[in-house]
Amino acid sequence: MIVGAGFAGFQTARTLSRLAGRRVDVTLLNPTDYFLYLPLLPQVAAGVLEPRRVSVSLGDALPRVRLVLGEADDLDLESRVVRYTGPEGDRGELAYDRLVLSVGSVNKLLPVPGVAEHAHGFRGLPEALYLRDHVTRQIELAAASPDPETCRARCTFVVVGAGYTGVEVAAHGQLFTRSLVKRHPMRAGIQPRWMLLDIAPRVLPELDRRLSRTAERVLRERGVEVRTGTSVKEATHEGVLLDDGDTVDTRTLVWCVGVRPDPLVAGLGQPLERGRLLVDAFLNLPGHPEVYACGDAAAVPDLEKPGSYTAMTAQHAWRQGKVAGRNVAASLGIGRRGAYRHHDLGFTVDLGGVKGAANPLGIPLSGPLAGAVTRGYHLAAMPGNRVRVAADWLLDAVLPRQGVQLGLVRSWSVPLDTSSPELARVPGGPGDADRNGGTRAGSPDGSAGTAASDGGAKAAGADGGAKAAGADGGAKAAASDGGAKTAPSGGGTGKAARADRGSASKDGE
Repeated sequence: MIVGAGFAGFQTARTLSRLAGRRVDVTLLNPTDYFLYLPLLPQVAAGVLEPRRVSVSLGDALPRVRLVLGEADDLDLESRVVRYTGPEGDRGELAYDRLVLSVGSVNKLLPVPGVAEHAHGFRGLPEALYLRDHVTRQIELAAASPDPETCRARCTFVVVGAGYTGVEVAAHGQLFTRSLVKRHPMRAGIQPRWMLLDIAPRVLPELDRRLSRTAERVLRERGVEVRTGTSVKEATHEGVLLDDGDTVDTRTLVWCVGVRPDPLVAGLGQPLERGRLLVDAFLNLPGHPEVYACGDAAAVPDLEKPGSYTAMTAQHAWRQGKVAGRNVAASLGIGRRGAYRHHDLGFTVDLGGVKGAANPLGIPLSGPLAGAVTRGYHLAAMPGNRVRVAADWLLDAVLPRQGVQLGLVRSWSVPLDTSSPELARVPGGPGDADRNGGTRAGSPDGSAGTAASDGGAKAAGADGGAKAAGADGGAKAAASDGGAKTAPSGGGTGKAARADRGSASKDGE
């Protein structure tokens, strides 16, 4: 039984099914029927890629794996049972002999007044689709507004968090709004304004300073206002108040301050490290040899840096999934188990157009060469849809982007504090109040809480959204992580329930 089909879960299922073949029954529990390639999500929001390009069918990619659609909301380690809720509110349970927990991560919340009500995260397809529609709508409304102040507010877009996700959202977003304005004579006077904020002293603090400076230079040359050492003090419907006293009038606040482990793991009553399950180097949960954990939900010892744990990145999750699959197979008499070791392959950041910043194998690159390396890396890493992605990149290079609202996702269906952005539900529908934290009134874009055109089962229609492991590792947010080990809170019962999945729980913060 594998819970979650993000980077770690998908790779676990693929590795195990290839090694074991028909000798083992592999079941994958996931809210959607696809794997989401999260690093390319900013390009979906900017209209470069179509949503299905970053969504790889689990049925096609994992033909020997049984897929169960649902979200795990209770784990009983003693009875070896996983209880879940299906996409239509139906409940079920699955027994297991071996369990792999790869439930990933959720948006990291900070105690900032108004953020939960007025900001939107960036963790799934619904959020990317909503942002694309919202940005397009703000430009259209600004063009029709007779009030200059209202026009400026609608054309101001604030991104909080200058990690991988935040930098790419701002970089691609600026190019997107530029394309929306320059092709329309009636929008000639509109000047989109993008702001990138972070409490850290520089953008991309996880990278080498040289690459950080490169990314910041590209952003500033395009007109993006980069403000480091700055955080949001309060958010309202009209704008944000910064900690330096400045007020920014805006209708758009994108929250990219990082991720925290899925709250499900906190209720297991097992030792935690900043909200992540402590496992050994073989990805085993101590005291439960039949249970494995990997990806963002697991604190895996970093054998290259004794005394520390691996970061919450897609690169680690992908590799840990492969090790988990091999070790599960070894526990069933197929092959040998091994400890998780890694060699850093470097990082890549797509800055839109032909620009990028990268350090493959420790070699710093910038400009078009880095952009080419970045896109080549993504094509090689994607488990499917490579030709379609490459075709979209080619079309974007030679044709103007389409700036239209699809109206598939409403603001109430992608609240910041939801643990599953891929499960957009109709207000009052099955599981709405207890799973997504209820509906949100007074959304920033003024949209009513009406059902989407598909009846509301999924606001993103066939595309939906998927919860993947944190691809950017999270930017340094406006508060300290603390770093203390969390004591088991469940009394060692071995049961976990999602009672807090819609709340701003503090594990991992």
